[in-house]
Amino acid sequence: MFQGASALNLDSKGRMSVPAKHRDALLVQGEGPITLTKHPDGCLLLFPRPEWETFMARVAKLPMDAHWWRRIFLGNAAEMDLDSAGRVLVSPELRAAAGLEKEVILLGMGSHLELWDAATYAAKEQTAIAQGMLEVLKQFNF
Repeated sequence: MFQGASALNLDSKGRMSVPAKHRDALLVQGEGPITLTKHPDGCLLLFPRPEWETFMARVAKLPMDAHWWRRIFLGNAAEMDLDSAGRVLVSPELRAAAGLEKEVILLGMGSHLELWDAATYAAKEQTAIAQGMLEVLKQFNF
């Protein structure tokens, strides 16, 4: 299970050092490469192999009128391996799609991770907070 936020930097080649807590979880679940793909909110999704296969199967079953969503999620997927230093290369295409340059945020989301441009994430988080709590959350006990 992935949780927590990590402020990271991409190096000049577009590599990101995966924090030890996430790297260990990826290696425990890792039965193959890590998969990165686009998300329409402007971030990248990062999946360990078993979770990617589950997600991919769900997306593949979407109805015909969701073919653009299959293209977004499956057509943009890239498999990457962690290198010996625990880094993952984010392809130029995916970096461009998410506006990733240097400062990034890696968020644990349970079954997967999200990779955000740090400034974009901060702005979207502030917008969400400013809009107020959703009705469904008002009924939630913390």
